Amino acid sequence: MERIILKDLLEWKGSKHRKPLILKGVRQVGKTWILKEFGRQYYEHTAYFNFDEHEEYKQFFETTKDVERILQNLILASGQKIQPNNTLIIFDEVQDCPEAINSMKYFCENAPQYHIVCAGSLLGITLAKPSSFPVGKVDFLQIDPMTFTEFLMANGDENLVQYLKSIDTITPILNAFFNPLYEKLKMYYVTGGMPEPVLLWTQDRDVESMQTALSNIIGAYERDFAKHPEIKEFPKISMIWKSIPSQLARENKKFIYKAVKEGARAREYEDALQWLVDANLVSKIYRSTAPGLPISAYDDLSAFKIYLVDVGLLRRLAQLAPTAFGEGNRLFTEFKGALSENYVLQALKTQFEVTPRYWSQVNPPFEVDFLIQRENDIFPVEVKAETNIDSRSLKKYKEKYPDKTKLRVRFSLDNLKLNDDVLNIPLFMADYADKLIGTALDQNEQI
Repeated sequence: MERIILKDLLEWKGSKHRKPLILKGVRQVGKTWILKEFGRQYYEHTAYFNFDEHEEYKQFFETTKDVERILQNLILASGQKIQPNNTLIIFDEVQDCPEAINSMKYFCENAPQYHIVCAGSLLGITLAKPSSFPVGKVDFLQIDPMTFTEFLMANGDENLVQYLKSIDTITPILNAFFNPLYEKLKMYYVTGGMPEPVLLWTQDRDVESMQTALSNIIGAYERDFAKHPEIKEFPKISMIWKSIPSQLARENKKFIYKAVKEGARAREYEDALQWLVDANLVSKIYRSTAPGLPISAYDDLSAFKIYLVDVGLLRRLAQLAPTAFGEGNRLFTEFKGALSENYVLQALKTQFEVTPRYWSQVNPPFEVDFLIQRENDIFPVEVKAETNIDSRSLKKYKEKYPDKTKLRVRFSLDNLKLNDDVLNIPLFMADYADKLIGTALDQNEQI
């Protein structure tokens, strides 16, 4: 399966400022596969070391900081070939060996001729700890679940991908492309972007196995909750995790601790929630009080929404059966459009450097689903899963911030169009939001 991150890895390989790389991503998102594939395609040799599988390798990093000695011991112990510049060295499950992470400083300073990538599950947890870390001595990349574009490529729909990439004006999508894209997006909501469920659907059309694969991934994540150093946090993490579908099913999706457990207070559960955030299993989207820069300066830290790492996992966790695929727009509208919001957030996070926020006011109640920062501009974004696409909150937002609203963005089941300063993007084009916003701004300037 083609993964877009391969291009980023190739840029890292060719950079004259290359440092050891840390690849972050949740369990079973495809880290090991993409690194081995990268090594296979672009290096003469790949040397793979897994610290979970071979605990004895940890000793090589505990007894010395000498890079050449570490590599010599690894070569002797594993029988693998390591040569400068033409071998990709992969340290996997590196969270089990903090000394290996720390050694990246010495690889960076003393042995830049070696191409090293570290990967592992729960790396975000390890990196959040105040232990010794090679600050400034490593590069980072994040691998996320497969995008809808990658799903289309895995499904053999390269023609649809080429069509989407070719769009350079804001004009309606032809029905010959709109209808199949709409149907395939529903299937993406069912499978999500985790590689194994995608493979089981695109290769075998096996719904039952795909469902089992999603359940197994959720089970693996839930077993990881026990890895929190404070055992008393384990049930709290589990309760927050299981509350996410019900949190998102409400009209007001602001996270409420009392929805986790009656009488629950923030101070009792915030560490458990932070663990899920550090593990990259959930995204925490803060309420913004106003569209200013830096966007973080306007965060209301007491109000936030949380979304799951993957739309397919959210559907499975919510126990919505795949048969909803055949029930019109149900997949888009179920849970007050939560699946659609989760999907759009996944797409936006891969395109914009700054994590999106959301905007709301209480009296009278208005809410804009997301605020995105593109260069030095902030754009309000609304996700409409219903066929009714009236955007009251977008109107209110512009009334309050007319000078800061160059363009308003709406994702819906409607066609691609630009009405004055409202850009409507079909949900299946969420991966192209950045490009389409730029195109719409250019078109408005020419009018």
